[in-house]
Amino acid sequence: MERPVGNDLWQLLVQQSPLGMAIVELDGRLLAVNGAYEQMLGRSADELTRCCFQDLTHPDDVHVDVANRQRAIAGEIDSYRVRKRYLHADGSVVHADLSVSLMRHPDGSPQHFVTQILDITAQYTREEQLEAAKAEIERERQMLEAIFEAVRVGLVLVGPDGEYLRMNRRHAEALAIAHPDGHEGRAALPGHIYAADGRTPLAREELPTYLAMHGEEFDDLTTWVGDDERNRRAFITSARAVRSPSGERLGAALAYHEITDLMRAMQVKDDFVASISHELRTPLTSVLGYLEILVDNDELPASCQMQLQTVRRNALRLQSLVSDLLEIARFAESGLSLERTDVDVARVAREAAEAARLQAARAQVTLTTELPDRAIALVDEKRVRQVIDNLLSNAVKYSGPGDAVRMALSRSDQALTLEVVDTGMGIPEHDLPQVFDRFYRGTNASAQHIQGSGLGLDIAETIVEAHGGTVTVDSVLGEGATFRVTLPLAG
Repeated sequence: MERPVGNDLWQLLVQQSPLGMAIVELDGRLLAVNGAYEQMLGRSADELTRCCFQDLTHPDDVHVDVANRQRAIAGEIDSYRVRKRYLHADGSVVHADLSVSLMRHPDGSPQHFVTQILDITAQYTREEQLEAAKAEIERERQMLEAIFEAVRVGLVLVGPDGEYLRMNRRHAEALAIAHPDGHEGRAALPGHIYAADGRTPLAREELPTYLAMHGEEFDDLTTWVGDDERNRRAFITSARAVRSPSGERLGAALAYHEITDLMRAMQVKDDFVASISHELRTPLTSVLGYLEILVDNDELPASCQMQLQTVRRNALRLQSLVSDLLEIARFAESGLSLERTDVDVARVAREAAEAARLQAARAQVTLTTELPDRAIALVDEKRVRQVIDNLLSNAVKYSGPGDAVRMALSRSDQALTLEVVDTGMGIPEHDLPQVFDRFYRGTNASAQHIQGSGLGLDIAETIVEAHGGTVTVDSVLGEGATFRVTLPLAG
C-alpha cells in the first residue's frame, strides 16, 4: 500500500488525534473539524461547518473566547488557552480545555485559527465533587470548632508521644493553673496536680494524660490542680484512645469536667455529718446506758418492759448509724489505716456466719457455708470481719421466708474469693451501678421500707479496695444477688 505523504499524512494525523481539532475563520465560522471534535459535541462535520464557535459555546463563556480572539487578531497575542464550556447536541454541557493558535499569511496578516479541544468533563466532575467534599469538610470543621470551644468541658487531643495536638480554651485555662510556668506543649509533665484527696501530689505515671498517651481508657478519674490548696480546682477526667482505620494508635482524646463546687459541697456535707455524729454519740451512749438499767429493772410492769425494748432497739439502730457516719468521716479525713497480719479468713468467715444465723433464723432464711479448713491472707482481721458481716446482713435483710443465703470461700494462686449469694428479691438493673455509692438506697429498699443507712456497702468497698482487692455484684431482679470479694493472698 502506498504510504501517505505531505498533506495526506497531516490529514491522517488530524483525523486520528484523540483531541478535538478545528480550523476556524477569523469571524468564528468553522472551516474543518476532525472526528474527535464531532464526537465530543455530538454533531456531524456538515452540521459543525455550518456553525460559528459562538453557537457551540455556553452563553456565559462566549465573551471570554471572543475577547481573546480579538486580542490575537489585533496582534497582542499569538495564542491562548482557557477552560470553557461547549453545548452538546443533546443539551448537556461539555467542559473543555481549549488551546487556540492564530495562523498568519506570509505577509503576517491573520489567516485563521487552529483550535484543539480536550474534553475534561470527567475531570471537572471529579473536581466539583472534590470541592463539594472539601466544602462539607470545612463546614463540619467549623461546626466542630464551634462545639469544641462552646462546651463547658476541657477537651484536649494528645499524640502518642505526649504532644498537645489540640485543646480548647477551657482546657488551656486549667492547664495554666496546673503549669503556671508553662508546659512546653507536651502532656504528662509534673506540675501542681494532686490525687482525689486534694493533697497527694501525683507522680508522672499517675497523671491522666500519661495514662491516656500509653493507651489506657478510663472514666471519671478525679484530680485537683493548683498550687494554693485553698483555691485548687477539682476535675473528673475521661479518656479514649484515637486509632487509625488499621488500628494504629494515633493518640488519645481527654475530657476534663470541673467539679470543684460539687467537691466543696460534699466536703461541707461530710464535715457537717461528722460534727453531728460526734455530737450525737455522747448523749446516745448515756441514753443506752440508762435504758440497760431500766430494762433490767424487774419492778417495772411487762407493758413498760415491751416499750423499753422498742426504745432500746431503735436506740441501737441509731447508734449503729452514728458509728457508720463516724467511720465514713474518719475515712474521708485521714484514709483507712489497716493493721495487717496473717489471718485465717476461713475462720473469720465461719465466725461471721455463726453470728448471722440468729438474724437468718428470725427471717426464716436458710444460711449455709462452703469454707475450706484454712485460708491465710495478709489482711486486717477486724476490717475483713466487718465486710463479711455487712454482706451477710444485707443478704438476709433482702431475702424473705423460704429464701437461702450461701457463703463460699475459694482460693487461687494469687487471691482469695469470697462469695455471698442469696435467692432474695434481687437488685433492679438500673440500681446496680450505684449500690456501692454512699447513702444510696435501692428502689426495693425504699419501696419495702427495709431499714438501712446506705453506708454499709460503701464502707465494705472502701475496706476491700484498701486491701488491694475488689468487690462486685451480679443480680437478676426477683432471683437474688451475688456479691463477690477478691482479696490478695499473703506473699
